[in-house]
Amino acid sequence: MTTILRFCCNDLLRFASVNLDHLTETFNMSFYMTYLARWPDYFQVAEGPGNRVMGYIMGKVEGQGESWHGHVTAVTIAPEYRRQQLAKKLMNLLEEISDKIDKAYFVDLFVRASNTPAIKMYEKLGYVIYRRVLRYYSGEEDGLDMRKALSRDVEKKSMIPLKRPVRPDELEYDSI
Repeated sequence: MTTILRFCCNDLLRFASVNLDHLTETFNMSFYMTYLARWPDYFQVAEGPGNRVMGYIMGKVEGQGESWHGHVTAVTIAPEYRRQQLAKKLMNLLEEISDKIDKAYFVDLFVRASNTPAIKMYEKLGYVIYRRVLRYYSGEEDGLDMRKALSRDVEKKSMIPLKRPVRPDELEYDSI
């Protein structure tokens, strides 16, 4: 049985084993605390029997005008709990919050260009590759910016792919 709960400070001491995957970006404690304080609805943990952390999702809402969107900063599932639709449940929750509560136009995320299983999963969830970001990960590996339109983006403008790759310095960021 899986329970999805709002992430809390104590979870920061319990989720290290989930972050051991080489494809999972890890951040410093203050980064996680900022997300927890600013976007608590976007930070959820999946727990299994014995309160074991199975995975989590961390995101935020940002942008202006038609660029107002939900952003998936991290979603990761411990290897022993993969292939159980857990990432899908967490993604659906973040999309629902972005759509119904924050009235965002779309949800976006970045994924390593080499992470084919994740890219295929996101495509099954309705995401498209919006653009390639050159040397996004540690200045070495390209990232893919993937997007999914929400109900407010009736014409699905947010999903029209860019024709050329961009550099990380060309990305629009909202400061934390």
